[in-house]
Amino acid sequence: MNILVVKLSAFGDIIHSLPALDDLLARPEVGEVHWLVDSRYRFVTECFPTRVIVHEVAMKGPRPVRSTWQTVRALRRIGFDAVLDLQGLIKSAVLARACGSPVYGIDTQQLREKQAGWLQKPTRFHAEDRHVVQQYRRVATAPFVSDPRRMPEGPLPYKAPEIHADTLARLCDESAVATLGLAAHRYVVLHSASAWPTKRLPTDTWVAIARGVIARGLVPVFPWGNDAERQAAHRLCSDSGGMLLPERLNMSALTALLSKAEAVLGADTGVLHLAAALGTPTITFWGPTPSWRNSPMGERDWHLESNPACGPCFKRRCDQFICMPSIRSGDALEIIDGLSAH
Repeated sequence: MNILVVKLSAFGDIIHSLPALDDLLARPEVGEVHWLVDSRYRFVTECFPTRVIVHEVAMKGPRPVRSTWQTVRALRRIGFDAVLDLQGLIKSAVLARACGSPVYGIDTQQLREKQAGWLQKPTRFHAEDRHVVQQYRRVATAPFVSDPRRMPEGPLPYKAPEIHADTLARLCDESAVATLGLAAHRYVVLHSASAWPTKRLPTDTWVAIARGVIARGLVPVFPWGNDAERQAAHRLCSDSGGMLLPERLNMSALTALLSKAEAVLGADTGVLHLAAALGTPTITFWGPTPSWRNSPMGERDWHLESNPACGPCFKRRCDQFICMPSIRSGDALEIIDGLSAH
């Protein structure tokens, strides 16, 4: 069988899809696994096993319609026995359906854009398939069961996303840590950025964490991905004495930085999920999104969340923002102390 996975974005969501990808690659009846990704997130697929054939579509490019049509034509020429839509949006459902093969998608009760379910065969989730990793794994079973619309007898277990050793050896640029001047230092990565304003810790909390890290003999390192993030990280470094990375890191350098860190701290973002997949200890902060649905759940992953009565709300903007300001810097530093003790 040839399988196409449609998972266009975003960084963390693609990392969450890795266990489903491993499930597909482990099936003896699967010959080829192809993946369709938005060109803006093509870099994330560098952490895929080499067996996966990646295709990209420029959804936000100068000629999105032309790019989409060219990509769809190329995929139709390949031909697939099944298409899995792990995105659950109208645009991904249209792309998946246009490829001309049976399309399996997310349970209609979990779809944000309900119309997407009209274009595919929804996969029924068990009530305990609560984590997105479980849900993606469930969709990956759909082409191989008699009726994916029936309620499963039991939940699929959570399986932690993992960057495999052979992939890491190929991808990781270990010289990057030395180039950044960190080879001789123990450091903690503080990822203060997030696409959602409601996922960001207040500035004072980040400054307190960074100063606490320095007091413990560690170097707080602030990465960034665009100019706005760089400016915000620069202000945090100026106030705390932390280290601002001099440049935006590519996937190879970022993988090296995260894999060598004592810990990585931040919100529900792709950088944090990549760090967890690399086996690095993570401390994640939870406000508008729930940890039970999105968080890394490995033995080296810790979660700090305030659990206000109004959450989780999944809001990107809030006029009564109380969840992230309620998270205390001392709790994060206490976890770091526990890591150092081991």
